[in-house]
Amino acid sequence: MFRVKLVVGLVVGALGLSGAVPAVAAPATTIVYPGGSVATRQVGLAFDTCTAPTVAQLTAWKSSPYKALGIYIGGVNRSCAQPQLTASWVSAVTRMGWRLIPIYLGLQAPCTNRTTAQKISPTAPGTQGTAAATDAFNKARALGLLAGSAIYGDMEHYDPNNSSCKLTVLYFLSAWTKELHRRGFVAGVYAHQDSGALHLAQYYNSTTFARPDALWIARWDKSSSLINWPTVPNTYWTVGQRAKQYNGDHNETYGGVTLNIDNDRFDAPVGSVGFAYKTTTTVSARSGPTTAYPVVATYPSGSTVQVSCQTYGTKVGTTTVWNKLTNGSYVTDYYVNTPSNTTYSAPVPGCSLPFQTTTAGLSRRSGPSTSYAVLGSLNAGALAWVTCQAPGSKVGTTSVWDRLTDGSYVTDYYVATASNSTYTAPLRRC
Repeated sequence: MFRVKLVVGLVVGALGLSGAVPAVAAPATTIVYPGGSVATRQVGLAFDTCTAPTVAQLTAWKSSPYKALGIYIGGVNRSCAQPQLTASWVSAVTRMGWRLIPIYLGLQAPCTNRTTAQKISPTAPGTQGTAAATDAFNKARALGLLAGSAIYGDMEHYDPNNSSCKLTVLYFLSAWTKELHRRGFVAGVYAHQDSGALHLAQYYNSTTFARPDALWIARWDKSSSLINWPTVPNTYWTVGQRAKQYNGDHNETYGGVTLNIDNDRFDAPVGSVGFAYKTTTTVSARSGPTTAYPVVATYPSGSTVQVSCQTYGTKVGTTTVWNKLTNGSYVTDYYVNTPSNTTYSAPVPGCSLPFQTTTAGLSRRSGPSTSYAVLGSLNAGALAWVTCQAPGSKVGTTSVWDRLTDGSYVTDYYVATASNSTYTAPLRRC
């Protein structure tokens, strides 16, 4: 059956590519995140099935080693029925702690091994890639997935020696990536190691194509390693940007329930959702995560709020945790009935948004200035998982520095945010 095969979008330029051009050109095109966006990075084992399991099946599988599952949200070549894929199902299973990996099985390479598949037109790969991304966006939003979610385009194995076919795929995926970025989503690709993954790696630094944010390869060698892939250098897609499907169709049983699955390991972005909690008293929603920010709304006691992620701010009661809501405002966690009122609460993720770096050897420093110690560096195209922005020493045209999820800082000048001179919404200030 068709399984997950993702291919990250590439830039548009010819062959019918269309869509608004982000602030930064290929290969590291900018993601334009709207307010309320949040990205979720999943690390660990995952699985995918052709048809999404029921809530009861996933309840039984909580005893498994898997914490995430791939779901086929759409595409003209999706073959299995998906009776479970509703917004209510997404809410139920994510509340249980499952992370979701959205997969879109769209048009395939003209030289695909899948002879019955609907294929990309060699004369309009850009237009079709943009249309695929638009449809994937609409399908994801209908399921309740938030901006900042990753969607993986599934590109099945094709003839790697057919040069015209290769370029058609690359133009299609470039348009896919650009359009997802324009709509505020992270662009991922699932691809066979010997065709799609190989070609994306060959053009990793090409200014002709937009580089996907994450790469999920198919290599059924039963090794779950996310490094030392034969066709993809270890210096490509290095920071929360890799996944591997390492074992194909087989049955596994947990909690008395048997499913036919593929095995995956992830350290990559996945889907993001809102988590419903109730306020325990009348609470003010503010434009930032401190009491110094203006009040933008008020929620009476017992109101349901949709929490997208958690971050730190001024202390209220027993906690410095603030909840970012799906509308982009913030409320102190002290007055919301999350599992803890002193620290962060699973399964809600921490607040961060990823952007690709635009240069090689970008220094990570202990503070927002070139005078701080260097802690390490990021390769070109690595994801900078930004939690907030702070003022610091000027580099190039900007004095803005990005604080990453590991606590280090990088100058914003070499990160594909929307501006290289000032702050980028909806990132908060540190």
